[in-house]
Amino acid sequence: MTTFTFAPATRETAKARIALQGPGGSGKTKTALRMAEALAKGGQIGVVDTERGSALKYAPVPGRPDIEAHTFAHLPMAFCSPENLIAAVDAAIEARIAVLIIDSWSHFWAGKGGLLARVEEEGKKISGGKFSAWDPVNRMEQDMLDALLGFPGHVIVTMRTKNDYELSGGKVKKLGVKTVQREGAEYEVDVVIDMVEGTGTVTKTRYTALDGACVHHPGEDFAEAILEQLGQGVDPVQSIVDELVREGLTYDRALELHGQANSRRLLGADLLHPKTGEPAKLGDVIKEYGQAVKPVTTGVTPPSPQATGQLSGGEYTGPPAHSLADAEASAPAVRQAPPSAEQDQGSEPVSAPQMRMMHACFTKVGLAHKDSRDQRLRATSLIIGRQIGSANELTKGEAQELLDTLTAFGERGQTAAAEFADMVQGLETEALASV
Repeated sequence: MTTFTFAPATRETAKARIALQGPGGSGKTKTALRMAEALAKGGQIGVVDTERGSALKYAPVPGRPDIEAHTFAHLPMAFCSPENLIAAVDAAIEARIAVLIIDSWSHFWAGKGGLLARVEEEGKKISGGKFSAWDPVNRMEQDMLDALLGFPGHVIVTMRTKNDYELSGGKVKKLGVKTVQREGAEYEVDVVIDMVEGTGTVTKTRYTALDGACVHHPGEDFAEAILEQLGQGVDPVQSIVDELVREGLTYDRALELHGQANSRRLLGADLLHPKTGEPAKLGDVIKEYGQAVKPVTTGVTPPSPQATGQLSGGEYTGPPAHSLADAEASAPAVRQAPPSAEQDQGSEPVSAPQMRMMHACFTKVGLAHKDSRDQRLRATSLIIGRQIGSANELTKGEAQELLDTLTAFGERGQTAAAEFADMVQGLETEALASV
């Protein structure tokens, strides 16, 4: 018999699920990009474009910084099958996309390769025609929804609308606006915004503070309002790291944190080391900090059952007490580099989300391995224009400059590493020439 266990409800790192719906020309794509910039917080935006490349009209124009534009990664899609959307979501996860825009989601319902087309196609293969075909197509749709709504970043979908009519008493009567998507699709998202000539009105939301809101050209402010509702949760990885670096950490507490991370499947989560700024795994960082406070005398009081993760009733919340010790390799002691004398102490320091994004970006240009530390620091110093000994010495502005540069090269696919290396070499040549 399967045993189920209730756990305390938390809102940890909740991500936005937003739908923008309206007729053509109502501002759905532009609004999606403006909101995505605020939601991304410096991360990359990805657009799955089913509208014949219409999103490209909002991309930067080379040599024309005066023209308003939005920076994003673009994925055109002409055949809008559920399998293709699942593959696009997988690609977005691989590329560490922070905000994924589906423009438009309607095509995966009524477009080429969409669910309605699949019903026709499947109906020709089985007895019972279209009626029987809905069963396999419904399963396809559920797989597609699972992939889209399970995306680890924010999601914005756009949906087309059209006027709905009925013939009554020999007269045509307008009923209102009908969304081009399966009925009830709005229940899959947290916020639905109806767009009319650039003005957005919230017609469905799970957040009371946004109910009925009407905003002309929704953008950064509206996205921040959504983030505020989501912000009641905490980043589970960062919360564990905060506990590790807090003064007074004990070995028992390190064991508890290891158990929490294990139960949440976070031991393999990527992060930048809280002292060195180097790429690391959460499990390794917990072990290092636990080793640093591990009692060295004999006769120490055994850790509590809560610390070992073995609770009464047999419920398991973490590894046994010895598992952390067993996993503790002889991690070298880490000493934080002193701030550079040239660093502006009055500037806001690099943020934790920026530190994490650096790891993803350095991966794309082939410099994420631990043995590439010197190369990363060399490239970073050249890009920001001053020598640093650790990523922790970066200011928030310098970190953003670095991320912008890394993102630009990371989008170049297989040539990213080589082109980035050439760019760094060019900067070094210029620096040497100026001496």
